[in-house]
Amino acid sequence: MEQIHRETLEEEATHATDEARMVLPGVQAILGFQLIAVFNQRFEELSESDQLLHLVAFFLIALAMGLVMAPAAYHRQVERGCVTRQFVDLTSLFLSVALLPLLLGVALDAYILVRMVTQSAAAGLWCALAIAAILGLLWFGIPQFLKVSRRPPEA
Repeated sequence: MEQIHRETLEEEATHATDEARMVLPGVQAILGFQLIAVFNQRFEELSESDQLLHLVAFFLIALAMGLVMAPAAYHRQVERGCVTRQFVDLTSLFLSVALLPLLLGVALDAYILVRMVTQSAAAGLWCALAIAAILGLLWFGIPQFLKVSRRPPEA
């Protein structure tokens, strides 16, 4: 039988903020690479539409970064010194929602990268779709499947 430990509110808050701390450096690194790509000479070789896609990907990943960082700003301004259910729920929501623009931004950049390397829009599209599907499965599909298939813990 599976053992279940019920977390206290403080433990939930600690885990939620730790998860944000794990995700944030990766999101920031991706955003940094997107910023410097614009200053690379090869960026000018991209078509105007691919440059625009890169810009959209940048804004999506910036949005993801903002969502990951928002719980800290909220806590400092609204609930400083307290841990509430609202903070834990808001943090969980923001972290979950942040994964969608991150997924889309990474997939768009994958399209541009593969298209640039292979000179094939079809190859870029297939790779972008594959990455989106894999990340969607890992970040949304599997967790939702396991959540539904898991029986509720006994009180």
